[in-house]
Amino acid sequence: MKGHVCEQGKGHWYAVIDVRDSATGKRKRKWHSLPNCKNKSEAREKCYELIIQIRKGSYIEPSKVTVKAFLERWLEHIKTQVSPKTFERYSGIVRQNIVPAIGDVVLSKLKPVQISAAYSAALKNGRRDGKSGGLSPRTVGHMHRVLHEALGQAVKWEELVRNPSDAVVPPKVEWKPMQTYDFSQTADLLEQVRGTPIFIPVLLTVFCGLRRGEICALRWRNIDLTAGQMSVSGSIEQTKGGKKALRFKSPKSGKGRTVALSPTVVEELRTHRAKRAEELLRVGVRLSEDGFVTAHPDGSVMVPIYISQRWDRFIKATKLPRIRFHDLRHTHATHMLANGVHPKIASERLGHSKVGITLDLYSHVIPGMQEDAAAMVDAALKAAAEKRDQNGSSAVVSRIGGTDSE
Repeated sequence: MKGHVCEQGKGHWYAVIDVRDSATGKRKRKWHSLPNCKNKSEAREKCYELIIQIRKGSYIEPSKVTVKAFLERWLEHIKTQVSPKTFERYSGIVRQNIVPAIGDVVLSKLKPVQISAAYSAALKNGRRDGKSGGLSPRTVGHMHRVLHEALGQAVKWEELVRNPSDAVVPPKVEWKPMQTYDFSQTADLLEQVRGTPIFIPVLLTVFCGLRRGEICALRWRNIDLTAGQMSVSGSIEQTKGGKKALRFKSPKSGKGRTVALSPTVVEELRTHRAKRAEELLRVGVRLSEDGFVTAHPDGSVMVPIYISQRWDRFIKATKLPRIRFHDLRHTHATHMLANGVHPKIASERLGHSKVGITLDLYSHVIPGMQEDAAAMVDAALKAAAEKRDQNGSSAVVSRIGGTDSE
């Protein structure tokens, strides 16, 4: 492979490289602009670098494709690989946050400094809902994850040599304490929510840790009241299309799980089933095992957003701390861990794919568990030492937990 440089007009240098056409096998000349070259010597150095890149296969043809055009193509690509809800979030972040910031930049010329500047600007005045102000660090973090994934695909498609977002650090998200109810507040909640359309959803979240979508997809055939068990094998996903855009899918972890029911939950579900049978008979429908556990009076499916809306309306009318409906799931997890339930069991009830997720999410509960564990080990060792002394055995230690004499 050979090449030379030439000057077209004063200070405009080009590399002319002889390459072989991959289709025809014939040799042809390719011209490459060499910007910012002060003289022929600098142009020759850049020409040599181009030849090395072409030989190594790391050279990418210059393109005028913008970041906006590429991201739209990437969205079409990713649409078939993620759920409709995830695609909805991706497209919203791309079109509302990323494209307005760097959409007009040519993809091949996108630099880390431009991405970093876009994040800073988004933190100051990145809102696109007609209100003034910036986006939260968490939202900008979502921008970074989507952009990083998209640009990673550009590298795979050989439209970029490297991912420019690799050199950019997203803003730090400050940790906030998880909001949950204690046992007293939970008891008050159950008393006040009884008789409302969301009593059973609240019950299944507080006692079993189910997600909204899992509650809405739950059918009577999934519940064995005699054995006191519930099979969580599906979930309902809802996009902005409303009820017409409902989708039944597997749970978030990708697999189903069996959840043991407490006597309280079994009793409440028996009462609820009898009441549902009466309601359906009024509209000429017979309760079936395929019917939804949580449904409207006519038996139609209750969508996840309906639960959240009714929850928001309900909690505003009470004196309880205002938390999200999903935080009731965190409440169930916190109650379990704080009362000595093994994290593995809690993870299985919650439907986490790995116990590490449970430990990371609820690490604020772990310190108290560690203190309890330390006290239990200490007590066990003291008891063992006392037993050895009583049996006349030579004591290994004279006093467990006392001051070391050495």
